[in-house]
Amino acid sequence: MTITATALPKSGEEDGTVKYAGVGPLELEAGGFLPDVVLAYETWGQLNADASNAVLVQHALTGSTHVARGATDEEGWWEQLVGPGATIDTNRFFVISINIVGGCYGSTGPSSEAPDGRPWGSRFPLVTLRDSTAAEARLADALGIKAWHAVLGGSMGGARALEWAVTYPERVQRCAVISVGAYSTAEQIAFAQSQTLAIRQDPNFNNGDYYGGPAPEAGLALARRIAHITYRSALELDFRFGREAQHQETPLAAAVLGERGRYQVESYLDHQGTKLVRRFDANSYIAITEALMSHDISRGRGTLKDALASTTAEFFVAAVDSDRLYFPAQSLELAQNLPGNVPVHVIEAPIGHDGFLTEIGQLSEQLREAFFA
Repeated sequence: MTITATALPKSGEEDGTVKYAGVGPLELEAGGFLPDVVLAYETWGQLNADASNAVLVQHALTGSTHVARGATDEEGWWEQLVGPGATIDTNRFFVISINIVGGCYGSTGPSSEAPDGRPWGSRFPLVTLRDSTAAEARLADALGIKAWHAVLGGSMGGARALEWAVTYPERVQRCAVISVGAYSTAEQIAFAQSQTLAIRQDPNFNNGDYYGGPAPEAGLALARRIAHITYRSALELDFRFGREAQHQETPLAAAVLGERGRYQVESYLDHQGTKLVRRFDANSYIAITEALMSHDISRGRGTLKDALASTTAEFFVAAVDSDRLYFPAQSLELAQNLPGNVPVHVIEAPIGHDGFLTEIGQLSEQLREAFFA
């Protein structure tokens, strides 16, 4: 098996720009097969001589690899944590973020060309978080990284970080799991299935073979609306929108149902759906959502305590106090089953689940002290 990775730059002129690596064929946990997997990734900082300063930051469900600005003008999604002089100081640490297998930001996914030259589409196999971790391990090998100084992420990124710590305990020295539990619950799977079904029932979905024709934009936008409700708290939605009407619209003035105006919160969800449609592939949304459904760190490994017993990393567990997608109780359950005495750090934010993005700065000092001093 030949693994090819873009040569690492000698200075920071390529920080925050996408690179690509071919990591070979991948036999998948659920029985599928990908013959030639490519991973897209971004890096910041310089890998030191013994490769001991490497930090892996895992993105969330529809996130990209663009964690920090680097040499670009585009703001990153975790700049409160990553950058020169930040908690994860890129003057000291070599930071990498990898687009998950199944994604649409450069890694092999449903919109990628299959061996016959056509997009995978409906033929793309089920990929689990463990499969993606196995592919990422090959990239780490190609870059000469034997062990990570730290692996961290929030939401699905936290699930991916945890999978790394359990699957490759000898390769993860520190692991931060933020705003996610040890497995996807029945309720989380139910919300996820509602989203994937919204896409599959779009008239343009065509069983996933819509490339070259109209995309299932309405279904993808609806999926995002469903998801976004779980990302925000009821308190935040009430505070921001209440029962106010959207500007120049009247929800209670219409001769027929289809002519009524919108409440502000409806307009807000419409906006969120439209934004995602502009940047994301519907098949990738399904593929990654179903990968997150697969999240169960104890699958095939005994009890939860048994599964976590093999880990050797130092752990940092955190939750958002108002999260109604991944409840703080799930973070507590994870911490209680990890070896040793692992506390749960709390992000105080009325916003809900998305606090792991917007308020991550609250953990800066704790993370610096624990992992990056």
